[in-house]
Amino acid sequence: MASLKYWLWLTGRKLSGPLKLALLDRFGEPDRIYYGEKEEYSLIEGITRAAVASLEDKSMDEANRILGDCQRLGLRILTLRDAEYPERLRTVYNPPLLLYVQGRLPLFDEEVAVAMVGSRKASPYALEMGEKLAFQMAGLGAVIVSGLAAGGDAAAHRGALRAGGFTAAVIGGGHDILYPRENRRLYEDIGARGVILSEYPPGTEHMGRHFPVRNRIISGLSLGVVVTEAPEQSGALITASRALDQGRDVFVLPGQAGDWHCAGSNRLLRDGAGPAMDAWDVLGHYVERFPHKLRQLRVEEPRRFGGAPAQPPQKERPAAEPPAPALPVLRLDDDHGLTDDQLRIVKALRGRTVQVDDLIDETQIPARRVLSALTMLTLDKIVTQESGKRFSLAVTLQ
Repeated sequence: MASLKYWLWLTGRKLSGPLKLALLDRFGEPDRIYYGEKEEYSLIEGITRAAVASLEDKSMDEANRILGDCQRLGLRILTLRDAEYPERLRTVYNPPLLLYVQGRLPLFDEEVAVAMVGSRKASPYALEMGEKLAFQMAGLGAVIVSGLAAGGDAAAHRGALRAGGFTAAVIGGGHDILYPRENRRLYEDIGARGVILSEYPPGTEHMGRHFPVRNRIISGLSLGVVVTEAPEQSGALITASRALDQGRDVFVLPGQAGDWHCAGSNRLLRDGAGPAMDAWDVLGHYVERFPHKLRQLRVEEPRRFGGAPAQPPQKERPAAEPPAPALPVLRLDDDHGLTDDQLRIVKALRGRTVQVDDLIDETQIPARRVLSALTMLTLDKIVTQESGKRFSLAVTLQ
């Protein structure tokens, strides 16, 4: 408990995250930073006079307040040096020094954690499909990570909870300040059945500038990020950008061409993001690394948006494999409507499964055009994507 006070004191200094990490690298522990001298602080590269002045403020009043609030709210404090701190997050640029934890913290490094983000003003289609994707992935064993915002984030959390799966929410303020208010029930459910994380102490308002900062945590905890819908200039695009910087995979729920709701997310597709039309479009990339974590059976969601009455999901049980249906026929001598790039890729895939890098080498088509063509062929159900970014035909060529 005593050492936590020094961590809280350090995070309360008016310094950038990288500068705090530089101080830790030089001094080793926060208590040694606390008892450091002005001359020692001045040796840190890039430090300013204002930063040194902040370090010379040795008041522990704020640290004591935060410790009391955490005890009252039942929050744990996880430091960057704790064994439970996820290694995935520890290795990203500018990781948070502290995480305030409500609920059960999973071992993220051993989980198929998938982030799902979307627009706060999501379309009905994105809300329905985002919840369905989260339901499917959580039902198959994935951990769903999102930001507990209105719209697409809330749909992802709801889908995971309805499947009986685990979901993690990363918020942009203190745990004791509910935001947005319409998510009160969801907040309570995640706190009881999942985990809510923040790098901001109790009493911190949820401010606009906090959300882009917290997005690096959402992607940092995850293997990949699914963007369910994003207009241009969307916060979901910031998360996707953070994910790419961190070396994470990015997937996109395809949206209707010309619809402003998905202009930004469709642009990600055009630029090479993987399509996410089904849980296995995403989870298929990780099943070989985490075979013990994923149930390799499809999970069907109860129908809730019209049609037949919703039925609860049936308990999965082994069943004999039905005979494989005959593949539809694509006649190349007909007016098939394929572009030259698509036609060359289809012919290259005849009778085999090929990795995307090999397709680029064999066809000599630029990578961006290959990825764009594969996306459209997948949407048209001419090509299917398998694990490891491998593609095969879903039709028979004649």
